[in-house]
Amino acid sequence: MHRGKGMKFVGDSRVLAPSERKPNIPKDYSEYPGKTEAFWPNFLLKEWMVGAVFLVGYLCLTIAHPAPLERIADPTDTGYIPLPDWYFLFLYQLLKYSYASGPYTVIGAFIIPGLAFGGLLLAPFIDRSTERRPIRRPVATGMMLLALAAVVFLTWQSVATHDWAQAERQGKITFGPKIDKNAEGYKIASTNGCLGCHGNELGGGMGPKLFDTGLKPEQIAQIARHGRGKMPPGVFKGTDAQLKTLTEFIAGLKSK
Repeated sequence: MHRGKGMKFVGDSRVLAPSERKPNIPKDYSEYPGKTEAFWPNFLLKEWMVGAVFLVGYLCLTIAHPAPLERIADPTDTGYIPLPDWYFLFLYQLLKYSYASGPYTVIGAFIIPGLAFGGLLLAPFIDRSTERRPIRRPVATGMMLLALAAVVFLTWQSVATHDWAQAERQGKITFGPKIDKNAEGYKIASTNGCLGCHGNELGGGMGPKLFDTGLKPEQIAQIARHGRGKMPPGVFKGTDAQLKTLTEFIAGLKSK
C-alpha cells in the first residue's frame, strides 16, 4: 500500500476557517434599536443640554438671592460666633455636648466621626450578602439608617438652638465712626474687657454696638456699674474718673 492511499479528509462546517473568524467584540449599538444610541453626538449632546439648563438655573438663583456678606473679619474679636456651612452643622452640634467638647474635643472631632465613617466604609465588608433588598441586609441597612438619623437630628438641633438674632447682629455690615484708638476712653475700654464683648471697633459682638446708643453718659455709667440684659453687674472695675471718661467717649460715638 502506497503512502497516502486510502486516507480521506473530512471538513466540519461548525469550525470556521482562520480567514473567516471574527474577533470577540460586542455587537454594534444599531442591533439594539430603542435601547442604545451613539455616544457622539446623540448622548453627549443631551448631557450638555441638561447641564446647560441646570447651570443657567443656578446662575439665576445666585443673581436673585446673592450670598449674604458679613462685616470684615476681625481675628481679635473674641465675641464672634462662627457658623460652618450646612453640611458640617451636625459636627458643629456634636462639639457642643460636654462629652465631645472642652477637654474631650479630640473625642468629638476625631474619634466619634472616625468610628462613624469607618463603620460605613466597612459595611460592605461586614455584610457580604448578595441580597439587594434592604430588609434582607439588616447590618448594612441598620448602619446606614443610624448614620442618617444621627446626621439629620444633629443638623436639626444645630439650626433650632442657634442664636440667629445674635448671628445677624454680629455679622451685620455697619459703617460706624472711625475709632480713635489712642483716645483715653478707648484705652480704658480695652483695659476693662469691653472689647471682648463689643469688638475692637466697638461695633458689637456678644454685646451690642457702642455707637449711636442714644444714651447719656450718666445712663451708660449706670449700665456699666449695674449691668443690663445679658451684661452682668460689676463688669467695670475702674475708678469713677475712668468711668466718666469712658462714658463720655461712648456717648460721643456717632456713625457716619
